[in-house]
Formats: sequence, structure tokens, C-alpha cells
Amino acid sequence: MAKTTKILLSAFLFLAVFAAKSALAQEVKNGLTWYTDLNKVYEVSMKTKKPVFAFFTGSDWCGWCHRMQANVFDKPEFKAWAEKYVILLELDFPRAKKLPDELVQQNNSLQQAFKVQGFPTIWMFDLIKDQSTGKYNINAIGSCGYPQAEAGKEAISFLVNANQILSNRQKPQ
Repeated sequence: MAKTTKILLSAFLFLAVFAAKSALAQEVKNGLTWYTDLNKVYEVSMKTKKPVFAFFTGSDWCGWCHRMQANVFDKPEFKAWAEKYVILLELDFPRAKKLPDELVQQNNSLQQAFKVQGFPTIWMFDLIKDQSTGKYNINAIGSCGYPQAEAGKEAISFLVNANQILSNRQKPQ
């Protein structure tokens, strides 16, 4: 994987968008907590000092996303790594199921900010909140997709790439 460079993206997401927390703000899947609300992710990230691990997915139609889930995210190595190093954020773009409008707006804003064109895509980043405007600035650490690896070794290959990306992180002040 080519060395990623840090970029600073400004995402125009306001805290007021999710002022009323939905029941879908977090979900435990196979032992991992996946958040859907960027505001909640920001809170948890600030408390833990961990970066955000954003999974751009088409949960009800994307075959490669399903493979990523089964061959990487459901593996014990990934679960242990994720609990130790990142806060998980699922950004879903389903075709058959309807998401709340606020969630659609949030996910679309992040898709545009990161210029995501294909699924699955993973971005790791830190959020910095401008206290005067309530907007987030995103300090992008790096991105990856489905790992190119021998069958059965996808999780290990993915974690090598993910650790390389995180090694580029400069922790926010």
C-alpha cells in the first residue's frame, strides 16, 4: 500500500443534525460496537483518544461489503484490534431499507468529504470540533478497502494495512 499523506478535510456537519439521538446510534454486531451517529463517535473518540474507523458500506446489496464483514470484521484478530485501537462507525448506503433522513444526510456528507466512490471503503480519521461553529474538521489518517490476500488470510492482511495507516497518525491535541 502506498504511503498515505495526511489531509485536512472540512465536513460541514452540525451537531444539531443528530440532536435527537436515534435508537440506531449504536449496534453490537458479533461482539463489536458499531456507531452510526457521528456526534456519538466524536464523544467516544474524545474520551478514549482513539481515531474513528469509518466503514462505508451498502449493507443490503454490496457483496464485497458482506465479504469484508465475514472475512475480516468477524474474525477474532480484528475484534481484538478494533477494541484496542479504534472507534467503529458504519456509514450505510442501502438500496432496499430506508434510513432516517438525518442519517442519510450525515452519511452523504461524509461520502462527499472523503470522495468515496466504491464500497467497501474504510477511512480512519480524527475529528476536531470547532467550538464556535459546532462544525467538525476531519484529520484524515488514511484509507483502505478489501484486502488483496490469500483466502483465509484477509483479516491478517487487512490488519497489517490498518496498522501501517495508524502509524501515520498524529494524535490531536
